[in-house]
Amino acid sequence: MRAYTQIEITLVFACLLFFTTTTQGQQADTPEKLKFKTPLSRLWINTYGNIRLSDKWFWIAQTHFRFQENNTTKFAGQVAQLYNRHAISYFFSKKFRASLGGVLRLNFNTDEVPAEEQAMVPEWRIWHQYLFAVPLSRLMVYHRIRIEHRWTRGFNKNSSFIFRNRWRYMLNVKIPINKPKLAPGAFYIAPEAELIMQSGKPIIESPMEDLRLHTSFGYILKPQLTVAAGLMYSTGQEITDGALYNQKWTLRFHVYFSPDFRKLENRLPAVN
Repeated sequence: MRAYTQIEITLVFACLLFFTTTTQGQQADTPEKLKFKTPLSRLWINTYGNIRLSDKWFWIAQTHFRFQENNTTKFAGQVAQLYNRHAISYFFSKKFRASLGGVLRLNFNTDEVPAEEQAMVPEWRIWHQYLFAVPLSRLMVYHRIRIEHRWTRGFNKNSSFIFRNRWRYMLNVKIPINKPKLAPGAFYIAPEAELIMQSGKPIIESPMEDLRLHTSFGYILKPQLTVAAGLMYSTGQEITDGALYNQKWTLRFHVYFSPDFRKLENRLPAVN
């Protein structure tokens, strides 16, 4: 009963975020005709570190290398962003964790850089996250709520930082294929969907920043190391035109590592 209560609370919270962040968009005129841009291809190589410091505390250390197509090469044509995300995470139980930290993202100008623009600009974020894990039969269901407060700027040398909030809800399922449970030696498939909303002064008619549909195929080498690869389709409103939607196909590679710095007798033999 307790697990199902967590699901209900999470879904209600996600719905509240959705209706709160779409209020601004409803105040503007409804776009007469939606337009979709030509799909863009990208390649993401992501590392996710959950470093256990004590029985209750983790250090989250993530680095993402993101590439996008250019005129000659699909997916890995050129560097688009470099992510460096860190946080301190508290382990309430095997079913709930909360995290708080910061992000430095380096955004690279993927067009030809004129004299009045910069080749790279930083982006700063403060983020907090609430992760619910719900075991169901032989699979695991994850509900993730992530809230980000971000400061971004354009590539123009005279541009100023603008502030926005991001409201993210992700549903992820991990299904073992060759074993009854998620354990070392298990292959698994992980479909997930994430809705990313945004709010702030510059957001007039484009509250939906991104809708991501992603499925990955993974292998658990040992409790401290998992690798996976997958394909993601995403779409979202352009900030300057709520009727214009981008489209992106992203090939993603993931490495999950979970070193444990506690004394040997205190370690839990569980897959993160």
